[in-house]
Amino acid sequence: MQDSRSQDAEWKWLLLSAAMCGLFLLSAIALERGSFASMALYCYLLSYAAGGWDALIDAWNNLRRGKWEIHFLMLAVAIGAAVIGAWWEGASLLFLFSLSGALESMAMSRTEREIRSLFRDSPKTALVLSPTGDTSEWAVDRLVKGQRLRVLPGSQFPVDAVIASGQTAADESMLTGESLPVEKAIGDTVFGGTLNTWGAVDVEVLRPPKESAHAQIIRLIRDAQASKAPSQKFTDRFGTPYTIGILLLSFLAFCWWHWGLGLPAWHAPEGETSALYRAMTLLVVSSPCALVISIPSAILAGIAAAAKRGILFRGGIALENLATIHRLAVDKTGTLTEGEFQITSIETLPRDREDDLLRIAAALSQQSTHPLSRAIARAWRQKHDSLAPEVSDVESVTGKGVRGKINGEIVTQGRRSLFPEADWLSQFSDPKPGLTEVLVQGPEILGRILLRDAPRVESKPLIQELQIMGIKVVMLTGDRPESATLLAQELGLDEARSSMTPEGKVAAIQEWKQQGDIVAMLGDGVNDAPSLALADVSIGMGLRGSDAVLEQADVILLNDQLEKVLIAYRLSKRCRGIIRQNILISLGVLVLLALGSIGFTIPLPLGVLAHEGSTLIVVMNSLRLLFSR
Repeated sequence: MQDSRSQDAEWKWLLLSAAMCGLFLLSAIALERGSFASMALYCYLLSYAAGGWDALIDAWNNLRRGKWEIHFLMLAVAIGAAVIGAWWEGASLLFLFSLSGALESMAMSRTEREIRSLFRDSPKTALVLSPTGDTSEWAVDRLVKGQRLRVLPGSQFPVDAVIASGQTAADESMLTGESLPVEKAIGDTVFGGTLNTWGAVDVEVLRPPKESAHAQIIRLIRDAQASKAPSQKFTDRFGTPYTIGILLLSFLAFCWWHWGLGLPAWHAPEGETSALYRAMTLLVVSSPCALVISIPSAILAGIAAAAKRGILFRGGIALENLATIHRLAVDKTGTLTEGEFQITSIETLPRDREDDLLRIAAALSQQSTHPLSRAIARAWRQKHDSLAPEVSDVESVTGKGVRGKINGEIVTQGRRSLFPEADWLSQFSDPKPGLTEVLVQGPEILGRILLRDAPRVESKPLIQELQIMGIKVVMLTGDRPESATLLAQELGLDEARSSMTPEGKVAAIQEWKQQGDIVAMLGDGVNDAPSLALADVSIGMGLRGSDAVLEQADVILLNDQLEKVLIAYRLSKRCRGIIRQNILISLGVLVLLALGSIGFTIPLPLGVLAHEGSTLIVVMNSLRLLFSR
């Protein structure tokens, strides 16, 4: 991505050059009418210089690489117009061409600005904690993994890090588009460039600044802008042959008009046109300016429009291809479901002691990072807005649970295998499919907590919308068949495959592709990396997933909102539609003007106006993507 100041300066210089070109052109016309021919010639030369310098630089750079393109054509026409004495037509061409270029540059600058607005400048310094608790200011570039930092309220997190002490909330809108601050406690990840809203916290550096999520996203956007969509690759391939062909056609047309029809070669009597004048007109109207800019302008606008909505396309290929999919394969945990367990019920012996059982379970759960433990501790904090009691003599029983003491009394929590000879377990039947139980034993209370990885609220509406659009939605999960079937029925999935290994998911995608389906894969990037890599379009759920999301996914939903899949799909379809419109407009105007200039006498200024007008139309049409809802 270009530096914002240099890019803004570029289009401003181009606009100033176009204005100077127009001013000298008007001055030359006025002097010519006042019979000051020599002074008018100087003004025409200045107009040529102001309007043609940028085209000359681009044409020269491209010719050195063996490329012939539209800037060369425009200069050839302007020089040809000067040769036959049509100074004001040549200057008009350069004025409109330079003005069109300035407006295109301004439009692309707007696209870049929409992307840049998503990111604040990252902090340049950080407060590093010493072993004695003192702080010193370091340059962010010097930070290494494992260092302890202190981040004060109202300042940005300098790098990706893990909360080591304290609590706060982080404003992650610049990364995910989510406006509400995200609560952060010990063990939670914070991302470089996000804002620490209220609490002073100590954090441990997770990765160097160059590997931060912020840096990776910027790098991916740069790569996306540099990559070419299939339609754009097509227009790039024919650029040089087309230019050479148009030059040859114009030369042959000149020969026909001069030697075949007897038109004057250079200068024609009043009211007539010369062969060179008509050849120059044909050259102008046949230049594919609008066609060349029609596709990249739509792709860049589409990438920017998606980024504003928390969707990152890795390039034009993904942006074009998403609209073509027939089938969407979806992971279960963390994709169709929340990925965080929620308590559905608490059963106790004696009855009606749910809060007492939750207090014991939360106290033990605070000692663990297991997903079930996190859910229980979170439920207690949400209900009581405080931590559960302290637990001493904590003992973790691998694969089974945890023991400890609260006020000297032994408490135990875990699976049934942790209570092999407990008679009270017969009071509790096996949990229903889709539910997970955590058994709790205290000094005066027994019971269990039932939890579920609940489906996302937006899962069912998303699936219904995709099915209406003709896309089959299939769940691929490593979960038990009973749980998979229950969720599939609840969400109305077309198909659900359970007990799937990563290799099994890959085999399923290969099977569908062999059937001729274009397959998209939606996953969290942890166990889904192989299938994400194989899919025609891979969609990663969220920045908070694994690094495999940023490495494998073609489309990344930065804020974990499942409904963004629909937005991305619709944006892809809209972008493809605008590309088709742009190609139709540009090709239609080009063919009509070319045929008209061959069969009739079209004034050069009219040809220039129509040519540059079509270029501006396709650019403005592309920019509609930035303002679409």
